[in-house]
Amino acid sequence: MTQKPSLLVVDDESGILDTLRILLRNEGFEVTTAQGGKAGLEQIRSGTHDIILSDVRMPQVSGLDILTAAREQDPMTPVILMTAQASLQSAISAVNSGAFYYIQKPFSNDELVAILRRACEYRAVKVENTQLKQEIRRRDKPTIARPIGKSKRFLDVLKLSEHVAPTDSTVLIQGESGTGKEVIARYIHNLSSRTDGPFLSINCGALPENLLESELFGHVKGSFTGAVRDKQGLFAAARGGSFFLDEVGEMPASLQVKLLRVLQEREAIPVGATEAIPVDVRIIAATNRELEEEIRRGNFRSDLFYRLNVIAINLPPLRERRDDLILLIEALLQNLATETGTEPKALAAEALDAVMVYEWPGNVRELDNALEHAVVLTRGNLIEASSLPERITKRRKEPLVAERSYRNPTLEVIERAYIMWVLQAEGGNKTRAAEVLGIDPSTLYRKLSRYEEQVEVKV
Repeated sequence: MTQKPSLLVVDDESGILDTLRILLRNEGFEVTTAQGGKAGLEQIRSGTHDIILSDVRMPQVSGLDILTAAREQDPMTPVILMTAQASLQSAISAVNSGAFYYIQKPFSNDELVAILRRACEYRAVKVENTQLKQEIRRRDKPTIARPIGKSKRFLDVLKLSEHVAPTDSTVLIQGESGTGKEVIARYIHNLSSRTDGPFLSINCGALPENLLESELFGHVKGSFTGAVRDKQGLFAAARGGSFFLDEVGEMPASLQVKLLRVLQEREAIPVGATEAIPVDVRIIAATNRELEEEIRRGNFRSDLFYRLNVIAINLPPLRERRDDLILLIEALLQNLATETGTEPKALAAEALDAVMVYEWPGNVRELDNALEHAVVLTRGNLIEASSLPERITKRRKEPLVAERSYRNPTLEVIERAYIMWVLQAEGGNKTRAAEVLGIDPSTLYRKLSRYEEQVEVKV
């Protein structure tokens, strides 16, 4: 809370607002006034206030509506209700709804100021307790597992993710299918201040338009056939946490408009409703499409793209981070062993060769599926190449253009001869040969595989 407590006063009578503004500013409060309930709701949604003082009886939007909106925005904000027509029943109802205090007009200035000062103390204690609980949970929480990878491009992704995680900035993760976009989204959430809140996700391309709208924004009873009760949308359910919109590039144009409103106004309107509800979520979106190309084609809104693309994270495909393959294989085989309660299996040399040189168009997801396929078909602890899917073990036969002239050898031919000499000198041990050559073992595997594919032609 700031040194001067911020106070929002809501009343439909301008004279009362003027009087309270002068009184409470003199008492050391930073006062904002709103004439009428609608103006009060706008003030609540546009900023945060330490305390809210509101009249109960106002046309269209009542003090209880103000109370509800304030608690949705920030449950720690004390709301004091005032009315000229107080009754025991209405006071009990207000307090049960979460009001800090219920004061009857006319009241003395000293009485009001005393109540407001108690509200300040209440909020300060609540904020401090919340911070202490978060710190205790942070200390007691086990270390968050870092996504697996050591290649430079992937480490750059992790570094950027760790840098932006403590903020509430919207993140757009781009990359091919299967590269692990949701893994990065969860990593960002786990490192953020919202880690105690929910992490919800939805695939925007997996549902028809009307069902997707209802899932995202919710609906009110009777808004369409089958809407037999009110339904809370995922934006509301994710309050205080993070919401992952996977394949956002598949979102229909009509819903892109509604998503833009959420990002701009931080509010959402359920299907069939007239009143918006506040949205308090960190949005992380992902797509395997080139959204700038989709904008040129008229399939995606440019204004929505710029709202989503505040922080851009580009995940490299697996074929561009081959140095991570061995780490991923070991981790995925260990996960499969844990799921089945067995000892982890390992790849035989020929199977490892095939895995290391395959292009992996389906990325990490395809690697995981291929290893599960092989584990299921393997009886012992050593996975042979024959247990892998055929597409992975099938070798392409391409001529080696560089070998067409033995009289004028190219650098590639010289490199190959040197690699084969080192490998022979090390007795065929590829790991030791890679160390002597000063290259990564995965790089050596790729080169050797390429040589095997190209030996057919010798001009």
